[in-house]
Amino acid sequence: MTEHTTSHKTDLPTATTGDLTVLVTAATGKTGRRVVPRLTARGIAVRAGSRTGDTLFDWQAPDTWAPALKGVQRAYVNYYPDLAAPGAVEVLRAFGATAAESGVSRLVLLSGRGEPAAVAAEEALAECGVPLTVVRASFFAQNFSEGPMAEGLGRGEIAFPAGNTAEPFIDAEDLADVLVAALVEDGHEGRTHEVTGPRPITFAEVAAEISAVLGREVHYVPVPGAAYQAALQEAGLSEPEASWLTDLFTTLLDGHNASSTTGVREVLGREPGTFAAFARREWGAAG
Repeated sequence: MTEHTTSHKTDLPTATTGDLTVLVTAATGKTGRRVVPRLTARGIAVRAGSRTGDTLFDWQAPDTWAPALKGVQRAYVNYYPDLAAPGAVEVLRAFGATAAESGVSRLVLLSGRGEPAAVAAEEALAECGVPLTVVRASFFAQNFSEGPMAEGLGRGEIAFPAGNTAEPFIDAEDLADVLVAALVEDGHEGRTHEVTGPRPITFAEVAAEISAVLGREVHYVPVPGAAYQAALQEAGLSEPEASWLTDLFTTLLDGHNASSTTGVREVLGREPGTFAAFARREWGAAG
């Protein structure tokens, strides 16, 4: 994030349905914008926190945290850019203290599966003493339809430093269902849910699934880490940002995450959706 929000509203609405108000941080992101309508559909009052909405919330502007948390019982914590990013531990520790002071009774944190550096941030948030649920997710299927990788599909390629490693991509719709369950249902406090798609597939298999739906060839192009970092810098990222992202991706895709979990079934009582089903839903009309 480069934009800082330093002003905020002080008189936020606190009306609730069932005496429950939930703050959703990063409410315009991949998961936040899916969590918000699900909570609303359950009759729950939602604070959609973002740098531009009615509920101002900026991870880089701590003075926006307490006003957003005022009158909130639970919060979905989605830290940007990633829990493994430099400085995340200190920010999550400070946010946890603010949440405790504000009287929040439950926190649900989105984390990355198999990210050792993210565990330190999880632990820092837990220090606040507010009951915490951690949801560790695999790579999102939506990374191919929303964001930088989606741009390559128009050129017929997916360029990424993943080699032949398989990843159990999770549909963000399934992830949002898990997050909402952890926020509103009993029995999740103090637990860590690892959620993935039903089976690991390689990026080449991803390209084949997308090709089948689109009716045109999309190729996976394995990119060495150094070349990927250079491409990120050419796209406008600073050298430290590009280096950190490249290191993160190459670490996550070194094979240690090439297995699926039963997390979605344990929380929701059903199996997660396949990448093929996601692709048909996302690009079927374009095929």
